[in-house]
Amino acid sequence: MKGIEKITARIAADAASEISAVRAESDSRCSEIRAEYDKKAQESYDALMRTGLREAEQHASRIERTAQLDAKKALLGLRQEMVSEAFKLAEQKLVNMPEEEYLAFLTRQALEAVTTGCEELVMNAADREKIGAKLVAGVNAALKEKGSAANVTVAEASREMLGGFILRQDNVEVNCTLDLMLEMIRGEVAAQAAKVLFEE
Repeated sequence: MKGIEKITARIAADAASEISAVRAESDSRCSEIRAEYDKKAQESYDALMRTGLREAEQHASRIERTAQLDAKKALLGLRQEMVSEAFKLAEQKLVNMPEEEYLAFLTRQALEAVTTGCEELVMNAADREKIGAKLVAGVNAALKEKGSAANVTVAEASREMLGGFILRQDNVEVNCTLDLMLEMIRGEVAAQAAKVLFEE
């Protein structure tokens, strides 16, 4: 009986020792697995944080660029509005120029444009009626003084324009209208405004 008890006790002791060894190995393996997964989790967390940070920076950069573009568009719109307003005022000043100054201005323009002295001036209806005769008289007088042909006339038909005239001979026309002058000046000013606006 005592021999069986000893064998049983020995088997129990060996089993307990084996269980203890398996438990120790299991605890060690669990610790390794936990450490491995903790490391992977930290790496995943770091990668997600880097990606999130990069995306946040890109988003912030896009917002900043959009804001800068919107500000430039608003500034461009304001400048265009200011240029338009300035041209409306300039247009009104030209249209309402005192008659004497207007005649002198148109006479200078006509003398620069005339080549044969036999052209006709096409004007708007109001100018033709009000100053047409005075204008051709002044132009012809100046041409005579130069010793040139002086047969400039006012055309019977008028055209829609702010002011100025179209110098015509046969099928050749030279546009000396205020409309064209303002358009040309506006183009130059708009180009200068754009240069100032987009100069970095």
